[in-house]
Amino acid sequence: MKFNIKLILIGGVVYYIAQWIISMATGMFIHEGVLDAAYQSVPQFWRPELNQDPPDMMALMPRWIATGLIGAFIGTFIFDNVRAALSGSNAIKGLKFGLLMALFYASFNAGWSGVFNLPGEIWFWWIVDGFIIYILSGIVLGWIAGKISPE
Repeated sequence: MKFNIKLILIGGVVYYIAQWIISMATGMFIHEGVLDAAYQSVPQFWRPELNQDPPDMMALMPRWIATGLIGAFIGTFIFDNVRAALSGSNAIKGLKFGLLMALFYASFNAGWSGVFNLPGEIWFWWIVDGFIIYILSGIVLGWIAGKISPE
């Protein structure tokens, strides 16, 4: 296994920023639009900060940023160790990696749906959101990895 700290740190931050920007765009449509009523129907599942009116998103930002960065660093580490097995340009390798990540994300959500009693539409739209975020941010990760650490 490779452990390219430069790629993990710089690439991971770029990967995280891409995910953040994409999630802000999808969030307005999916989380604040399509799923708003579904979320309100199960308030017992959300942190108290999210049940306030208006929700106190800033109170959760430190946790969301920390976990997002850790996940992006781990994702970048994994990408660096599997990208040689993917064909195509750097961006295409990133797209393929993003698709793989989205499939894992979908399978985890499907599994958790058997544990947590959330409406099916929440699980469906979370999976759709994951495909959008992981595929698009994967392209960005592939591109930046090619710039920082060519194979």
